[in-house]
Amino acid sequence: MTVTVNLEFMAKDAVMAVRRGDLIVAIDVLRCSSSITNAFSNGAEAVIPTRTLKEAYKLRREHPDFLLAGERNGLKPQMFDFGNSPLEFTRERVYGKTLVFTTTSGTAALVRSKSANWVLIGAFLNAGSVTAKAIEIAEREGTHISLVLSGREGHFSLEDFICGGAIVERFPIEKVWLSDAANAALLAFKQTESHICESVMRGEHPRQLVELGFKRDIEFACQLDLFNIVPIYRNGIIRLLS
Repeated sequence: MTVTVNLEFMAKDAVMAVRRGDLIVAIDVLRCSSSITNAFSNGAEAVIPTRTLKEAYKLRREHPDFLLAGERNGLKPQMFDFGNSPLEFTRERVYGKTLVFTTTSGTAALVRSKSANWVLIGAFLNAGSVTAKAIEIAEREGTHISLVLSGREGHFSLEDFICGGAIVERFPIEKVWLSDAANAALLAFKQTESHICESVMRGEHPRQLVELGFKRDIEFACQLDLFNIVPIYRNGIIRLLS
């Protein structure tokens, strides 16, 4: 079986990937996917994504030991333990903990994907690992793959597109058929592979994050294949895929 690799440009398009029955790789480079990946690299037990602040606060009331993480307009909400900076999720703070996570776009893409059989979390940080696991599962299950870019507030996101290309580039070419959108992302990545961070910095969202003082987040998130881990979202909870 040749596995088709699709690419959807925004969080709202996750529903199309779900309808097709595709394995989904959810991507929100700046910064949700990168923060979740780094949290797991430092021993977090689980991450529960929510669409709204109200849901997050409710879970915290019901489970006082849960930690709240996320952002609105790029900044940490009131009474949250963490913002959305991947650098905040150190081993000392997250080891063995459950995090409730809510962001503007990234968790929206995840929640819209929750009825899919397989939802993996992808970033530059784990691009090779998530690609290898995605093709392994797709071949075993007889399904296709959709990369779902979170975008930014319903608009196209340059950094997610380039990251999608990094993931596409790692698929064994003899085993996949790429949609036009996936091919376009691949071409974009190949043009930027030697200077990913510099290219990502040209985007609207990264420029705003720099103004907010989060340049180091961007530099961290643009590292390729830093971690050999794959978070999976299933039954409303993200855990590490063993």
